[in-house]
Amino acid sequence: MITGDIKNQIDQIWNAFWSGGIANPLEVIEQITYLLFIRRLDDLHTLEENKANRLRQPMARRIFPEGKDAKGRPYDDYRWSRFKHFAPADMFALVGEHLFPYLRADLARQLGNGDSTYAHHMRDARFTIPTPALLAKVVDLLDAVPMEDRDTKGDVYEYMLGKIASAGQNGQFRTPRHIIRLMVELTAPEPLDVICDPACGTAGFLVAAGEYLREHHPNLLHDAALNEHFHHWMFHGFDFDNTMLRIGSMNMLLHGVDSPDIRYRDSLAQDHAGEEEKYTLVLANPPFAGSLDYENTAKDLLQIVKTKKTELLFLALFLRLLKAGGRAAVIVPDGVLFGSSKAHRELRRMLVED
Repeated sequence: MITGDIKNQIDQIWNAFWSGGIANPLEVIEQITYLLFIRRLDDLHTLEENKANRLRQPMARRIFPEGKDAKGRPYDDYRWSRFKHFAPADMFALVGEHLFPYLRADLARQLGNGDSTYAHHMRDARFTIPTPALLAKVVDLLDAVPMEDRDTKGDVYEYMLGKIASAGQNGQFRTPRHIIRLMVELTAPEPLDVICDPACGTAGFLVAAGEYLREHHPNLLHDAALNEHFHHWMFHGFDFDNTMLRIGSMNMLLHGVDSPDIRYRDSLAQDHAGEEEKYTLVLANPPFAGSLDYENTAKDLLQIVKTKKTELLFLALFLRLLKAGGRAAVIVPDGVLFGSSKAHRELRRMLVED
């Protein structure tokens, strides 16, 4: 659980952004996410250094290379533990002109496989903090937030995400946590499940499924094969908003899932029609009344239900994604149960009979 102190620290960070001229909550959480990621990279690098010192061997994996970058700046300056002590103007120049270009261009290559999901989403990362004073203030405040413990890290991020709970532009709506927990408990994920959320947003369902598994199968991560499955093959999330993908991957990362499959995809589009029967569990709160590119909608979905209603098309999609014997927990508007159009009736027939 996070304490009142930590909540106050996060509120202070939030207020610093507001008074510093960034008022869009999504942009605030995005900039905080980048900074948390940069801090995490430094922690990983320190871990590798300690391991190398203990074993008296060279470092197996360097996150920040040796030497200097093209502009003559030592890569060592990129580390959170170094630049947090810099003067504001110097820190601002380093982060904007050196560190962000490195995150965009070279990081995924440098990391190899480890945190590559998130590194992949950094390719179009933009640094939009407007002034050196604001950056220095936010770095100081973030540095004071304890991030050693996985539970605290996850809770801190969840609390931040709570601040963007107002429905977003693309019909994004943050599903209340207790409802997510209820749906996860009803479906009771198992260690060998393959779990998908085709409209994942901040990845709340996938995070809750991961936490459920850690709680109910405490030895799961001790088995090498199950551990590999948990970190790399179990969780799949799709969204067509890049900001949400970054936030969702970061959420998974802070909740201790190293490399989930979270990527850009318009789940209803024709290009992604080849995903039949791949998943054993679908958990989702798909967008209702969202806008739809009807021309580009997958033809096999329209054969199941000929409609422009996104909630019906998503239900048809879930039926197609699930393996035989798979299960799903999905939030739908009540119109799905009572609508009288041909598509509504056909979908209800399929749910009951097939």
